[in-house]
Order: sequence, then C-alpha cells, then structure tokens
Amino acid sequence: MADTKSGAIRWGMVGGGRGSQIGSIHRSAALRDDVFRLVAGAFDIDPERGRAFAVDLGLDAERGYPDYLSMFAAEAKRPDGIQAVSIATPNNTHFAICKAALEHDLHVVCEKPLCFTVAEAEELKTLSEERGRIVGVTYGYAGHQMIEQARVMVRNGDLGEIRIVNLQFAHGFHSAPVEEQNPSTKWRVDPKFAGPSYVLGDIGTHPLHLSEVILPHLRITRLMCARQSFVRSRAPLEDNAVTLMEYDNGAIGTVWSSAVNAGSMHGQKLRIVGEKASIEWWDERPNQLSYEIQGEPVRILERGMDYLYPEARIDDRIGGGHPEGLFEAWANLYRRFAYAINGRRGLAPEGMEKLTFPGIDAGLEGVRWVENCVRSADAGAVWVDYR
Repeated sequence: MADTKSGAIRWGMVGGGRGSQIGSIHRSAALRDDVFRLVAGAFDIDPERGRAFAVDLGLDAERGYPDYLSMFAAEAKRPDGIQAVSIATPNNTHFAICKAALEHDLHVVCEKPLCFTVAEAEELKTLSEERGRIVGVTYGYAGHQMIEQARVMVRNGDLGEIRIVNLQFAHGFHSAPVEEQNPSTKWRVDPKFAGPSYVLGDIGTHPLHLSEVILPHLRITRLMCARQSFVRSRAPLEDNAVTLMEYDNGAIGTVWSSAVNAGSMHGQKLRIVGEKASIEWWDERPNQLSYEIQGEPVRILERGMDYLYPEARIDDRIGGGHPEGLFEAWANLYRRFAYAINGRRGLAPEGMEKLTFPGIDAGLEGVRWVENCVRSADAGAVWVDYR
C-alpha cells in the first residue's frame, strides 16, 4: 500500500490487536484527522492472529508482522516504510520497544508509563534528542479543550497566586478481586508486568500530568505517600494511595489514586485554588470548567464558546453546544503529535507551535513521580526530596 495522502504520516502499531480497547482508541484517534495512515502492525503475540487482524484492518498481509523487531527491520528497507509507531502493550515492554523504535529512527507514541525507572526514561530522552525524533505519551485527558482553557487562565493570572492543588483519580471498578476473572486486569496487578506500582502509575499519573499542563511554572520539591493493598492478593502493589506534595512557590497538593472507591464511575477530578479564584474540572463532565471567583456566583464555562481563550479553541471541530468526549480528546493529542512530527519535516501548519502535547519530558516526570511515591511509601510514608 503506497501512501497516497499528502503529508499523512505512515504509521504502525505494536500491540492493540483484536479485542484491545486501548488499541481501538489509538486507531480512532490517530485516523480522525487524516494526519496518520496505518500501514503496518505487530498487533499480537500470536503471529497468525496478528496477521489476520492486520488484514481485517485493510493492511497488506505481509505488513502484519509477528513481532516489533521484524516490523522495524522490514519497514526500514521499504521506500514507503513506517515513519512513526504507537506502543499499546503491557508496561514491562515499553522501554525496550520504545528504544528499538528510536534506534530505527521512528517517531514514537507510547502508552504510559513510558518505562519503570528515571534512568530508563532519561536514556530514552537522550536517544530521542540524538535521533531528532518525537516521543509522545498518551496522557489522553490532556486533549480536552477545557484543560487548555485552565492552563491559559492560570498563565494570565485569573486565579492569582496558586495555593492548593487537589487531584484525584479514584474509581471503584476494582474494589473486588476482578483480576481473578479478567486477564486484561490481571497483568496490571502483577509486578512483573505492571512495574513498581498499580494505581499510582496506572491512574494517578493522569491528573498529575493535567496539573503539569495547567501549572507548568510549579515544581514539586518534596512529597509523602502512603499506599495500601485493600485487596490483599494485590500486595505488594497498591490499589489505593494518597500523596501529599509541596511546591516551590509554597503551594501544597494532594493526589488520591484509587481503584477501590466503591460506587465511583471514574472519579478523576482536579481543583486548583488560587488567591483570587478556583477552577474545577471533572472528566465525567469534560465539556465544562467551573470558575469560582471569591464573592461572586459560580461560572460554568462551556467548551467551544467564543468567550474562551483562543488557545482553548484551536482544537475545536464542531463549536459550542455539542458534547465532546474521550475519542475527541485523544484525536486532539494525535493531531498535536502529528504537527510536532511534521514540524521536523517542515510540514506543520503555521501557528501550531502554540499547541502543547505530552512528550518525553511528561513521560519522564510521570516515572519520576511514581518512583518517589514508592520510595516514600516503602520507607513508611516519609517525606522525600523530589529530585
């Protein structure tokens, strides 16, 4: 299959095969705006099953590969070979696949966590810089328009000096040992595949990254974390954790990461409190941002409206009044990844340099945060210096 779309990035996938929920989200997002074109994949640990799935997706059978190394080597020899790859595999494979992709001069979009240790993340950062390649990390909620609105509000001083950062991602779907019957959950609570944490790395890093997008000027100086395994068979990995943080401007922060918040559908919320006003966002109502000025009625800002800052409307497709959800947020990120990749080729649209995206530094900071949380918790929930 030759690439016939001008400017479309020839794209492959590792993982995300038949029945993979996250694989479907990646493909829907990447293909939404015709900025990527799927031409190859190593979709499954079973080569025949992966090849059959590739054919079902409309790919040539010969480009449904048995493993990622075969794909990288073969595609490198083709004049129409892949230029970028997405990694949608269990956590313990991310580092090796990402490193191999960069060594084959491919741009990378990787599931989080990027890897297990800060040392590994720094190695990937160095390699990406040496090769001149983009590494994007799928902190998908950062693609919601109201997150960008919140970022600009803080930058413009609408809240005043930031004092308190309250973050949570606390759902209830794993309040019982569901992994006993669900293979897609089982690996997440196994240290061999998940790494040193469960909910801290799997969900806690999502609101953490949103806070980094909105508050890029704040730096964590130290933190204290306590973690629990309420479903005891998950030990030593936690299914609940509370983290306290101190920032370099004197602000304080909290992160509640939990999979045992019984009754909660999703429970990802953030509230940022400034000296003049506060903002609050909830991912179950992602099209709204609550803006609360002290002494005035609460204002609910709506996605797509003209009163939002211009930066919050760059990704807008359908205007106000129409709700957008997770697929649009991921598509926004994939479009930003594409603009960043095309920027290296001189093909990015003018003005797109204002778009932010979770790159290699976001992946590194997520790994750093988890590493410090685990270090604090395992020492008895003590304060530890962050860097």
